[in-house]
Amino acid sequence: MFIVVVVLLLLGPDKLPEVAHKLGSSWRALKRIQERVESEVREVIPDLPSTGDLARMARSPVNMLNQLASRVDAKDEAAKAPETPTLAPMEPPIVPPETPPPSPRTDNLTLPPDPSLN
Repeated sequence: MFIVVVVLLLLGPDKLPEVAHKLGSSWRALKRIQERVESEVREVIPDLPSTGDLARMARSPVNMLNQLASRVDAKDEAAKAPETPTLAPMEPPIVPPETPPPSPRTDNLTLPPDPSLN
């Protein structure tokens, strides 16, 4: 608020719209130049991260270094990977142990009465 009041007092109400218009057009021109430079750089370097990613990386340089190291490691691993996959030696199939034949069923048998239960 204070800055707005000072600007209004310095410029006056008659020059303020004119200066605001010039500031706005200058800002738009700068944005167009930035977009043009960015598009030209992206044509030359297609792997370049987005502008938002670059801003995040600039705020956290350690994180940026970690990400770059990960990319290099991934590229190295991809380059070292053999073209034909190697197969692991085949293991013999697991054969379950032989089970003994089932015992005859004794459900139908009647047992003599137990004398100790009387």
